[in-house]
Amino acid sequence: MTEAAPTSERVALVTGGSRGIGRAIAEELASRGHPVAVNFAHRPDAATDVVSAIEKAGGKAMAVQADVSNEDAVTAMFESVNDALGGVTVLVNNAGITRDNLLLRMGAEDFDAVIATNLRSAYLCTRTALRSMLRARWGRVVCVASVAGVTGNPGQANYAASKAGLIGFAKTVAKEVGSRGITVNTIAPGFIDTDMTQALDESARQATLEAITLGRFGQPSEVAALAGFLTSEAAGYITGQVVMVDGGIAI
Repeated sequence: MTEAAPTSERVALVTGGSRGIGRAIAEELASRGHPVAVNFAHRPDAATDVVSAIEKAGGKAMAVQADVSNEDAVTAMFESVNDALGGVTVLVNNAGITRDNLLLRMGAEDFDAVIATNLRSAYLCTRTALRSMLRARWGRVVCVASVAGVTGNPGQANYAASKAGLIGFAKTVAKEVGSRGITVNTIAPGFIDTDMTQALDESARQATLEAITLGRFGQPSEVAALAGFLTSEAAGYITGQVVMVDGGIAI
């Protein structure tokens, strides 16, 4: 069996890594010794801020812009990361958007945009990352889905479909590459204290809090801690799993 490379040589790429859960995961992986590529789509300032924070803490990171739903952009992104840091063997598919509406009012463009950003991106990035993982005979893929992909949620047919698709995608890829020392798992966060939940009006926030068993929103760091574990050597016998980080809302 090929011995795995030390953590300091295991390059990590986090899509949608410039804020919220993605930022927390990027910083967590860097704290564990991984060189980290922070992907962003539209906010270079936010991505640069993440990189600066990682470097100030003694880590190594780079920001890389790409629309991860675009095949050519994904190819160029991986080439840039490979040139600067090395081949990616830890991938976190975190990029995601919402375009909420009741199904009868949901335009096809909003449905397609969410599927492209949330699901197609995972296909493109995972397919590309597997090349270096297969060469290394070691890899970790984590897909950040949502409790909505497990339970459904009114007004989010596109979002829930994309996240449910991520779960099925991860389980399938786990079966395909497990014999090569590569694990693929999914995290399904509930309501985490990010820009998305902060946009809720007060009545919606209160109704949501009442539905959460633990009575509070989660923190991005709580999702990041799980991502850090699932990408570690200690999680080498865990694959194809969906782990809820939802405060008990789906009980």
